[in-house]
Amino acid sequence: MRFSKIQVLTVMKETGMIPVFYHSDVEIAKKVVKACYDGGVRAFEFTNRGDFAHEVFRDLVKFTTKECPEMIMGIGSIVDAPTAVLYIQMGANFIVGPLFNPEVAKVANRRLVPYAPGCGSVSEVGFAQEAGCDVCKVFPGDVLGTGFVKGLKAPMPWSNLMVTGGVKPEEANLKGWFDAGVTCVGMGSNLFPADLIKSGDWAGITKLCSDALEIIQKIKK
Repeated sequence: MRFSKIQVLTVMKETGMIPVFYHSDVEIAKKVVKACYDGGVRAFEFTNRGDFAHEVFRDLVKFTTKECPEMIMGIGSIVDAPTAVLYIQMGANFIVGPLFNPEVAKVANRRLVPYAPGCGSVSEVGFAQEAGCDVCKVFPGDVLGTGFVKGLKAPMPWSNLMVTGGVKPEEANLKGWFDAGVTCVGMGSNLFPADLIKSGDWAGITKLCSDALEIIQKIKK
């Protein structure tokens, strides 16, 4: 493991944002990760979406080790333990899933890798915390909304929540989530507009990242 569990959790909390991205072309994925890194991003979630996604991820980890030494690479869309093991072996420093699977928690805990499972109810968050999950992903965020976060944090203020889905790099949107009490946000398509990827406007992605991180720091003060 290049980064300890505590390092990963600290970066999630301090930067407040994790880009979420998948592309089958490793060269495009490298450009995107580097653009995010240049914008100040230090934790990046690549999603396990297509065939041979693990091969793209493996090459990305090797690339970041040299080119983006402070970037913590995690893997998303993990629903079962064998897939989690595969990606830990490929260098994943954190695991994110759309659902909570206790078997993934066991694998992650054994290797001291943070596991942020997708939770859609207060009970699910409770069960995930019981299984050793330091951060729970509120998913889908656009369905559950800021009220869910606020309502959960009232009786369970110790909860570290990451919201994914419905997060935009805009002040009003980010303020809503952080005011409700999230620890960090996961941001996908809104950070990576298709036209920017298509035209190879990597500087545009760098700017979107640095602007979003700036807004988050301002809100959190």
